[in-house]
Amino acid sequence: MKLYELITFTVRVRTVATAMECLEQKLRSANAGGELMGCWASEIGPLNQIAVLRGFTDEASRQAERERYLSSADAFGIEAYLLNMRVENYSLFPFIEPLPAGRHGPFYELRMYDLVPSGLAPTIEGWKKAVTPRTAEQYSPVYAAFYATDGQLPRYLHIWPYASLEQRLDVRTRAVKDGVWPPENSGPQLLDMHSTIYLPASFSPLQ
Repeated sequence: MKLYELITFTVRVRTVATAMECLEQKLRSANAGGELMGCWASEIGPLNQIAVLRGFTDEASRQAERERYLSSADAFGIEAYLLNMRVENYSLFPFIEPLPAGRHGPFYELRMYDLVPSGLAPTIEGWKKAVTPRTAEQYSPVYAAFYATDGQLPRYLHIWPYASLEQRLDVRTRAVKDGVWPPENSGPQLLDMHSTIYLPASFSPLQ
């Protein structure tokens, strides 16, 4: 599966748990399109956010699901709590196979980078060389990396699971010290960087 959609909901303060319960029912319904990959609530960074990552077999099915929920009343069951909703299209880096459903976290870091206009090709090339050493057993796995195909371009998203925040700090520190990360020539491509730590919903395939 190459095509993905990330929806980020911002909900009212102290409504995340309730919104999650409503969202679970809608995402499990027969009408919902795509394959649910992960659903998380923000823990560190912008708060009161719920992130939903879904995969699609082709562009037609992704667009059909987009049309379905945009033309529906309260398609995700959280209208009473919703303040904002952002939808982004992503394609998978061609040489990365996402981790299977299961327990990889519970801490998931979603990192979004805005790039200079010609920055995507050298970024992907750098990742191609560096991702295998960085995800070796002595460090930690990456769930996946994706490049955006809409909105402000170019930009990309990478998702990293960690067993603890202490593990995250240790792995990132050692990877830099050992020279396996960041990818070669990645720095000059960057305009802006955003990172949010999420925890999975009880029904998320990624735990």
